[in-house]
Amino acid sequence: MIVFFRTLILYFLVVLVMRLMGKRQIGELQPFELVVAIMISELAAVPMADTEIPLLDGIIPILTLLLAQVSLAYLNLISDKARTVICGRPSILIEKGTIVEGELRRLRININDLLEQLRVKNFANISDIDYAILETNGQMSIIPKGTSRPLTTKDLGIKAQDPGLPLTIVIDGTVIKHNLKLFNLTEKEILEKLQVQGITKLQEIFFASIDTTGTITWQRKEGV
Repeated sequence: MIVFFRTLILYFLVVLVMRLMGKRQIGELQPFELVVAIMISELAAVPMADTEIPLLDGIIPILTLLLAQVSLAYLNLISDKARTVICGRPSILIEKGTIVEGELRRLRININDLLEQLRVKNFANISDIDYAILETNGQMSIIPKGTSRPLTTKDLGIKAQDPGLPLTIVIDGTVIKHNLKLFNLTEKEILEKLQVQGITKLQEIFFASIDTTGTITWQRKEGV
């Protein structure tokens, strides 16, 4: 039981600490953030497995790392020089369709790795790329040449209406009343809009959202 409760305490502590560190996914972490995450997991695992180690010997280092991470994150916000030292700067790997060999060598990236990343971004031909930039979190941003980028409504001379941010109004038959108020709508008005599509009550809806144009996207529950 002691191990059980120690594990629960450390689990909720680590979840809280990771939540306070921010919402980024593993692939989006800066190097110093990834180091902190790994160290926190190691520090939490030791007192979980060894009951002879005082619980505070695990909690205090975790909270110390949280303080250090938050301090560095704040320093990144207020100082460009600190941000450069801690996180580095984006690196241009392709410029105007030409591979920057010196930058590849400096970052120890081979051609095959570069081509793989380009294919993942749906670019098989380097000549289609204006710039390829390796961001500080390790992800690659691709800026295609004008002739290779997708057409937009602006290119076609069409003025498309901005749908705004769709808000969820029904989840598994439960109405999200707060979001309805933002659109000045009632449950009755939503039901009237859906009745023409065969819906008799909102409890039949698995998911529904609405955008600023009034368009409702919805899905009926399975078996209803």
